[in-house]
Amino acid sequence: MSTEERFSHALHNTARMWRLALDRRLKDLGVSQAGWLSIAYIAKAKTPLSQGELAGLVQVEAATMVSTIDRLEKAGLVRRVASETDRRVKHLIVTPQGQAIYDKVRAKADDMRRELLGRLDAEKLKVAADILEELQTLIESA
Repeated sequence: MSTEERFSHALHNTARMWRLALDRRLKDLGVSQAGWLSIAYIAKAKTPLSQGELAGLVQVEAATMVSTIDRLEKAGLVRRVASETDRRVKHLIVTPQGQAIYDKVRAKADDMRRELLGRLDAEKLKVAADILEELQTLIESA
């Protein structure tokens, strides 16, 4: 296997394993992976996200996102708010209950990040982060 193949294989599997490990830590929150990921994106957004923007961030189809948002809204974790400029667009706002979930997600994610990345050599970690950020730039400009 070439170095390039090893890298792409490791990148894909590590991202998948990271998300699954975090999902296991978040099971007690009673929110699915799609749910906590959606809440996190909504809570971190500098301006309210539309349903379409959130679908793009979570990397799911718009129809799938609608059902996820329906569940989150029914649970009182997010609200849909009509856009002031386009009546067809609904923006998403995290509720206080949703913010409480996000705070727990963030705390557990921070704990996992410190626990796992703290075991790695700091200089190697910096190089890996630099490489991944450079790769993201190349992908975005391609």
